[in-house]
Amino acid sequence: MFDNLSYKLDRAFKTLKGTGKITEINVATTVKEIRRALIDADVNYKVAKEVTDTIKSEALGRDVLISVSPGQLLVKITQEELTKLMGGTKEDINLKGDPNVILISGLQGSGKTTFSGKLATHLKKQGRQVLLVACDIYRPAAIEQLKTLGEQIGVEVYAEPENKNALDIASKAIAYAKKNGKKNVIVDTAGRLAVDEQMMNEISDLKENLDPAETLFVVDSMTGQDAVNTAKTFDERLDFDGVVLTKLDGDTRGGAAISIRHVVDKPIKFISTGEKMENLDVFYPDRMAQRILGMGDVVSLVEKAQQSFDEDEAKRINAKIRKNQFNFDDFLSQIEQIKKMGNLKDLMGMIPGMGKMIKGLDIDDDSFKPIEAIIRSMTPLERENPDVIDGSRRKRIADGSGRSIQEVNNLMKQFRDMRKMMKQMNKMGGAQRALGNLMPNNMGGK
Repeated sequence: MFDNLSYKLDRAFKTLKGTGKITEINVATTVKEIRRALIDADVNYKVAKEVTDTIKSEALGRDVLISVSPGQLLVKITQEELTKLMGGTKEDINLKGDPNVILISGLQGSGKTTFSGKLATHLKKQGRQVLLVACDIYRPAAIEQLKTLGEQIGVEVYAEPENKNALDIASKAIAYAKKNGKKNVIVDTAGRLAVDEQMMNEISDLKENLDPAETLFVVDSMTGQDAVNTAKTFDERLDFDGVVLTKLDGDTRGGAAISIRHVVDKPIKFISTGEKMENLDVFYPDRMAQRILGMGDVVSLVEKAQQSFDEDEAKRINAKIRKNQFNFDDFLSQIEQIKKMGNLKDLMGMIPGMGKMIKGLDIDDDSFKPIEAIIRSMTPLERENPDVIDGSRRKRIADGSGRSIQEVNNLMKQFRDMRKMMKQMNKMGGAQRALGNLMPNNMGGK
């Protein structure tokens, strides 16, 4: 989402490269480019001007240390100001009440129902009992969509398909939740247009009568600055508690994420990418600022790994690595673990410096498919004992997987090299780092 903005900001900072000190002239030139980059990213003009004026003022007011270049100092100041612009610190969702009611609001097509499922998954991972409530009584497929998501994540859905009174459904659902020990109730409401008075009255009535602990406004990031304006209109009527930005993996300029907090004065609480129920992140302004500036987000990457990787599986794999018995079955299980962490390109962008390297590359979960196809075309014996795979077996594996002999040979070579590296690194306790050498881009094509 921020690829283009990151590129333009990086280009702006390069105007200070090789400069020995900060002056009003060179800072003015750089700040002008930063402002232009923000406006191109669909950040509100007044917001872009305000933040860049602050950056300029801060830069001219600081002395450049011998160990820090002017460019590095300006990156740091820009990171600080972007962090402040997006809220400064993360703000948690309110969870109080018996049951705790969370009301989901937003425009048509913003991704409310999908987000409701993701939020239920998020709370369930914390060990909380959740009830999803289908209160979108207008969109024909909404109730079925929520039921399907509920079955997928193992969360009960309360619905009354024949009932056309959203408040009545929600009230009965809350009574049901109290009776059945569901401490968290997520109410998925109908998508509406801000100008639709009847629909706005309905969501207002729901909030007034349900007295939710948290009212979230879900906004489609791809609508850009329109999303900010809509959020402002909704907040004037609904006084919501926080914003959820969806579709951050889309082809969008990102201005909504940067300026919505400043304009609406309500915190961004979650960001969502993709359709997978696990693809939901708590919003950290400082981490987002780092990613926009190409500095990566190692903390989030580690947190995702901790959430996704099975501790017992990790111990089993480490034991096999120590004994030099790591095989294709083990590698396949590691691929599955990595895929659980989320979008591959998004994950790689969290590694400092990697964002620039992968700009423009087509990297997604499908990148693993050639490797998986080749491994799944092997017999159990071949996966367990890769050394038995000779020329004729490679040809059969290539035919069975629909890949070329060259791709099979590349995978075999890289796997052998990886095992050698694991053996060498064993003594240093870092063998699993060798898995990185078998990333999809090293396959020599999809």
